[in-house]
Amino acid sequence: MKKEKISGLTAVYRKVREGYVAYVEEIPGVNTQGRTLKSTKANLADALRLALTTNRELAEKETHGRPAIKEKLSIEL
Repeated sequence: MKKEKISGLTAVYRKVREGYVAYVEEIPGVNTQGRTLKSTKANLADALRLALTTNRELAEKETHGRPAIKEKLSIEL
């Protein structure tokens, strides 16, 4: 599969006693933690990548064999 860059999402990092917690503001369920900010950022990127990949795989199974229109979507807020 061709790699693509996704931008414009908001990562939120909060310092806690154990390190950092983080989430993607626009996508519920994409969250993580880490001991350092650097490791937390890497973990959040992995969590987002996994969520998007999984959602695409599930959507592909849902539409497999049935007519569907798929296109890239961009919006401005």
